[in-house]
Amino acid sequence: MNAEAFLANFRDIANAPGGVARLREVVLQLAVTGHLTDKDESEGTAGDLNGRIQAARLAFAKSEGAKLATITAAAAPSELEAVPSHWLWCKLGDLTTKIGSGSTPRGGSKVYVSKGIPFLRSQNVWNEGLRMHDVVYIPDETHASMKGTHVQVDDILLNITGASLGRCALVSGDLGTANVSQHVTIVRTALTDVRQFIRLCLLSPFGQAMIWGRQVGMAREGLSKKVLGQFEIPLPPLAEQKRIVAKVEELMALCDQLGAQQQERVRRFPVLSRTCHALFAEAPTPANLNRIFDETGAVSADDLRRSILTLAVQGKLIPQHPDDEPAEICLTRLGLKATFRADQTTEALPTSWKWVRFEDVALTAGGVTLGRSLVGRETVTLPYLRVANVKRGEIDTSVIKKVSIATDEVERYALRENDLLMTEGGDWDKVGRAAIWKGQIPVCLHQNHVFRSRFRSNEILPVWFERYFNSPIGRSYFESASKQTTNLASINMRQVRGCPVPFPPLAEQRRIVAKVDELMAVVDHLEAQQQERDKLAEAFAKACVASFTGTTQLDRPKKMKAPRTELVSLVALGKTPKPDAKAPLAQLLIQYSGMLPAKSLWQKSGLSIDAFYQQLKTELAQGWIAPPKEAEMKILEERTEKSTTTEASVRGSWPMSYGGPEVTGIV
Repeated sequence: MNAEAFLANFRDIANAPGGVARLREVVLQLAVTGHLTDKDESEGTAGDLNGRIQAARLAFAKSEGAKLATITAAAAPSELEAVPSHWLWCKLGDLTTKIGSGSTPRGGSKVYVSKGIPFLRSQNVWNEGLRMHDVVYIPDETHASMKGTHVQVDDILLNITGASLGRCALVSGDLGTANVSQHVTIVRTALTDVRQFIRLCLLSPFGQAMIWGRQVGMAREGLSKKVLGQFEIPLPPLAEQKRIVAKVEELMALCDQLGAQQQERVRRFPVLSRTCHALFAEAPTPANLNRIFDETGAVSADDLRRSILTLAVQGKLIPQHPDDEPAEICLTRLGLKATFRADQTTEALPTSWKWVRFEDVALTAGGVTLGRSLVGRETVTLPYLRVANVKRGEIDTSVIKKVSIATDEVERYALRENDLLMTEGGDWDKVGRAAIWKGQIPVCLHQNHVFRSRFRSNEILPVWFERYFNSPIGRSYFESASKQTTNLASINMRQVRGCPVPFPPLAEQRRIVAKVDELMAVVDHLEAQQQERDKLAEAFAKACVASFTGTTQLDRPKKMKAPRTELVSLVALGKTPKPDAKAPLAQLLIQYSGMLPAKSLWQKSGLSIDAFYQQLKTELAQGWIAPPKEAEMKILEERTEKSTTTEASVRGSWPMSYGGPEVTGIV
């Protein structure tokens, strides 16, 4: 496929998910397979160019007294389709005078100075060039002692270890003197004229497949000098290389332009989104919803869901009916008293609505506290809901745990249909999540971190309150009221009971809920359509890739997985602690028949690894946890995705120092 046909599809591919990044891959793949330019008979042959390269290598070896590797024939790799017949396959080592990584200066980071010779590390090497904002420096004498890793103008620098493996940059003339670390290798071409094309080969999907597929080392990715030297490189005539490089730069500039346009759309998104939300607020109809979502593309499905709930609880989603029984009269008829005064909030409500405290309409209680002593009491084991089971607007019963409880307390903690459940806390998204219990399990309890609210009248509509608490306005109350730490937040029952809630006429509540359901269904449908369009766009992009390159697989190969070891050690309960003792690990063991694997105990404790081991030592000293027995180390080896796991056991001591219940690494 020629460049003109490729350009004709450029923008369509760019609009697919991840399209610009895929375009860059396609450009590079076309470049190294000879699809970007046409053959010109007057430009000589690849054999002529290879002859010049080998002459340059011999001259270098003679002048420097260096010994170069023997030239070996290179065959076309199976990973790449055939290149033009006038090209030549070569080994990377046969095109260079140096392939070698840097080294760590004696003394490591302690020798870094504020001014000196730039010492380039992997974080300085990027595909678009060197990033020098966080470069470190070494003294002149240290640089002089590392003469084998001096960087020269026109060198190719390639990251050979870690997550940045495969990033590749050219050294420009404005760098000056520099050195490199052991995580960066220098690739120095015998002829500087071929350096740009060789860099394209390394950056192309074909080159990256070699880099990621032929790395050595199991615990950390890495490339050796020997492996790099064996990389197969397609070699076009020099004049054709230059035309290819120029065409790549042209197409990459177009990718930059398309990427900049997408970023500009992202930058303008908030303003356009606010405009669309205002338009929807003026006319919250399914037709208007469809137009805003589908035609403008300025709002996400989640944004629309939040807008729908906000309008609903503000009384702006549907018009009020004058014949509806006002909220104040309704509350009086139900024997309920509104204790929240209108002057306690600045939020205006429709005249027929009323502010109430949540405790005015519902009784809120906590749930079962785990780990309580049940000695001497008749008990029963029942399923119970945890914070993880309560989502926004739904109860997830896919994973239900059980708890032992005194028989005479079952009625106190058992859920009833239409109970409103709310989460106490956790990470930022878990505070104040509300959902209604629909009786999915015949007898089910709730944990103390899940509050249960039971309404004072059967006429009250529980779903109205669930929608309010899950709306942005309801959530903002709990965000401001919650006790917050670095990563966690929580609320208490007093805050739930005192939460101000708008109370519309009952008939209006039902109409609002019905309207919300209708609009949410429309959003679900539009979101599904958008996801289908995205899939089609991505499929189109892949089809274009296939038409140009013969393959749709241009993704980075999967990383090799190192064997890992898993420490399996059972932690057993010692003597039972008193109810008021600070023994959270022992209390957990009581809930699980007195024994758990160390890893499971750590995970269930919710403690950091340092805090876990400190607590473990404390409870061992108190005798609440029994002295550990020998641990069993399992070596898990993954051969292929479909292979079965093999295990070998090694006996060892249970680690009591920092390290954690699971130790990973090379065995």
